Amino acid sequence: MKIFRKIIDGCVGFMQKYLPEPFIFAIILTFVAILIAMPVCHQSITEVVVNWGGGVWNLLGFSMQMALVLVTGATLAAAPLIKKGISKLASMPKTPAGAIALVTGISAVACWLNWGFGLIVGAIFAKEIAKKLQGVDYRLLIASAYSGFVVWHAGISGSIPLKMASDVNELVKDTNGVITSVIPITNTILDPHNIIMVVIVTIALVVINSLMHPKTGIVAIDPALLQDDAVETHGHASNENASHKTPAMKLENSRLLSALLALLGLSFLIISLFFKHKSFDLGSVILLFLFLGIVLHKTPIAYVRSFAKSVSGAAGILLQFPFYAGIMGIITGVGESGICLGTVVSEAFINISTSTTYPIYTFLCAAILNMFVPSGGGHWAIQAPIMFAAGEALNVDHGLTGMAIAWGDAWTNLIQPFWALPALAIAKLNAKDIMGFCLIDLVVSGIIIISGLLIWAI
Repeated sequence: MKIFRKIIDGCVGFMQKYLPEPFIFAIILTFVAILIAMPVCHQSITEVVVNWGGGVWNLLGFSMQMALVLVTGATLAAAPLIKKGISKLASMPKTPAGAIALVTGISAVACWLNWGFGLIVGAIFAKEIAKKLQGVDYRLLIASAYSGFVVWHAGISGSIPLKMASDVNELVKDTNGVITSVIPITNTILDPHNIIMVVIVTIALVVINSLMHPKTGIVAIDPALLQDDAVETHGHASNENASHKTPAMKLENSRLLSALLALLGLSFLIISLFFKHKSFDLGSVILLFLFLGIVLHKTPIAYVRSFAKSVSGAAGILLQFPFYAGIMGIITGVGESGICLGTVVSEAFINISTSTTYPIYTFLCAAILNMFVPSGGGHWAIQAPIMFAAGEALNVDHGLTGMAIAWGDAWTNLIQPFWALPALAIAKLNAKDIMGFCLIDLVVSGIIIISGLLIWAI
């Protein structure tokens, strides 16, 4: 245990010292990509700059989807019924290790259901436990809440498997004609191999996070966090007292209006999914959580207020996504040499692959690219035209190839601070405060995922 504690302390200290603020991290990655692309792809500085600038706005639509997934998920997590349930659950653990275990498990399940919901509900739950339980390390609580994010792309809001289950014409275009029919989620998300991997990874994170709790040097919650909640609650109460003075205010506080709107939206989803047999894609996830949130907030004005509050959590996404889209432009850009950096990286892994090892190398390739392009859509744009063709040549199932990309995309999110921003905003911590713990989770989960992909491929 002493060696394990030294490793943990070393990882925490390393991240505290060397990990910059996430926006700075994005800037550094931009210049790293430029410096690699020039010699490897034989591109001039002008070509690289043009590729970067041409890519900056290429993910606007996907950025909007990602922001809406986050905000609708966060708003649902803030609904009174959900928050009441969180408060009750937060009273259950009686020891720090038990608290860490519970936060990890709930976060993983919530992230599997919806990554935006999981990120926020995990952070809120961890914060609530820190208010109620003395002696628990607040940094590890938030790190545990974030660690469940590693199962995101293996869950029902994973952008890559949902894209594979979406429009067939888009699939044909994106894969250069390799995939000619949709891949249902029963072959990806709900495949028994994937479900078993999710369960084992979750159990392992619960155990390892509990073991990481320090005996000394515990960092407790900042009391200012408690005061913020009290101020916000009081501010909203004063508005509710005047809720029925005018016809406009009556409409704003109409439960009937919310119920009718939610009925409309949920009816559309039911018709689309069960009667017209449409795919359960990213848009469906957003609509589901949007209208469930409207129901649980009860009135339109309550949902508007909560939504507005949740939007601030998407600030990091809105700021940094154009820069990561620019990096994607560098990774996918082609100059006069005709060489693309993303293709170079992908083909390097393809060249050393067999039908058995191909999913593992696909996973590792996606994990490396994720450090530069932390976006499932970005990975899809880079890897879909290459990896599925190679997988078909090696007789590897398309569902397995897609999930290998998805797991790789999710895995290095544990040390890529981009997606931790909403949770950190709620917790009022810096990325360096939690990434040391997440580095340990990266190693443990990586061993399990690689083993799982290998068994799936055999």
